[in-house]
Amino acid sequence: MTTAQRITFLKGHGTENDFVIVPDPDGRLDLSAAAVARICDRRAGVGGDGVLRVVRSAAHPEARALAGEAEWFMDYRNGDGSIAEMCGNGVRVFARYLLHAGLAEAGDIAIATRAGIRRVHVAKTGDVTVSMGRAELPAEGVEVTLDGRSWPARNVNMGNPHAVAFVEDLAHAGDLLSVPPFSPAAVYPDGVNIEFVADRGPRHVAMRVHERGSGETRSCGTGACAVAVATARRDGVDPSETGTPVTYTVDVLGGSLSITELPDGTVEMTGPAVIVAEGTFEPDWLSASAA
Repeated sequence: MTTAQRITFLKGHGTENDFVIVPDPDGRLDLSAAAVARICDRRAGVGGDGVLRVVRSAAHPEARALAGEAEWFMDYRNGDGSIAEMCGNGVRVFARYLLHAGLAEAGDIAIATRAGIRRVHVAKTGDVTVSMGRAELPAEGVEVTLDGRSWPARNVNMGNPHAVAFVEDLAHAGDLLSVPPFSPAAVYPDGVNIEFVADRGPRHVAMRVHERGSGETRSCGTGACAVAVATARRDGVDPSETGTPVTYTVDVLGGSLSITELPDGTVEMTGPAVIVAEGTFEPDWLSASAA
């Protein structure tokens, strides 16, 4: 990638899951995996858990079919440059950016992602609520093993794959610098986000997460949704059977998220989304980062 002009970026976070936002409405930038990884480098780059490229759906080959429903496509990349289907905290920050930039008005916004359309309600200030779609609960699970301890992990898909393990103490998760070992590996051929969960009170849990492609992060929105659904089933609660929504508070390292599962299976996530800074990349540095 080469560019002769400065490229604008912004920095934002949702419960301290932080992102570099790159506006590219006409889809002209070709951000390589190497460029994304360098942008996300916390010492040599801007620093972030991932990159949110803001592209009009009509200008992106993966989203053109969704352009009639959602003007904007969230091209999300993990911190290592790999492509991800969805990011719950990221879509809240993405929506907050659209308001910040005057590209959308407060209220209901449809955003295209690789996991489909996500409908977001965003006020001028305060929290953002995202309709995250329905959780899938594949029958296959895995066993996660760390430091001589093993736990069964519930398989939950929120547009991206999760393995949810319930532990007595979150310290049992170790440092989460590398992928926690799990088996059988064939259950998640493309990798998995692994959540470790401990109870904090009635319908209140805390979690730590290793996100594939990023390592341990301060928060994971899709992970919090997966955790809430897995916890509800562990507790014997299924809104599709009771006809009553169920809400869990999920504490993450960067704050708390409120997760509600509705009787139709839809999962809603509510939490903060903040834009904190704006700047420009040096053209030579950005070009060199893609080499």
